[in-house]
Amino acid sequence: MTEKVDAQNKSRTVMGKVISDKMNKTIVVQIERKVKHPLYGKYVRRFSKMYAHDEENACQIGDLVLIQQSRPLSKTKRWKLVEVLKREEQQ
Repeated sequence: MTEKVDAQNKSRTVMGKVISDKMNKTIVVQIERKVKHPLYGKYVRRFSKMYAHDEENACQIGDLVLIQQSRPLSKTKRWKLVEVLKREEQQ
C-alpha cells in the first residue's frame, strides 16, 4: 500500500484492490498494510475495507485502483475513485 498526501488540498490517496462491485456506483477496496509485531518483530499483514464512489461503474473485481479521501457521501462512503491503475484480465 502506498499512501500519499496531496500538498494542495491535503487529502489522502491510497492504492488498493477492488473486492466488490455489486453496489450501484460503489466499490469496496481492500487496503493492505504491513505492521511489525510488537513482541516477535515479524511483519504481519493487516487489511482495511473502504467504500469508494465510482461514478461510471468502471471498476471490476480484481482491479488495482487509486482512491482519494473526500467528504462523507453516505453512511459508510468516505472515498472516491481517482483512477484505475491496472485492470484484471477477463477469462
